[in-house]
Amino acid sequence: MDEQPEGTLTKYGLLRKKYLKENKGGLYSGLLLRGRLTEHLLEIQETAEQRMELLTRQMAEEQGVDESLKEQNPMAWVQQMNSIRQTAEEIILTELIYR
Repeated sequence: MDEQPEGTLTKYGLLRKKYLKENKGGLYSGLLLRGRLTEHLLEIQETAEQRMELLTRQMAEEQGVDESLKEQNPMAWVQQMNSIRQTAEEIILTELIYR
């Protein structure tokens, strides 16, 4: 039997697992039976985390949310970063998790 990949499922991996189980039963069962479910979930999780980091950085640069804003107006920086993270997460959920 194939060895399962090492790694702990976190937010995105768990969300993907739940989505597959509830909405894509055939794919879920196929991955599970072939022993590829954990590998798939870890792959999606890693991709989602990398994409989140990239999108957050790009959007912050585009919107001028930088260290000087953080120093000058910490509350505005937090608000803008929260908005950026929320937008980036919506993109990730649509592109990677719920497809």
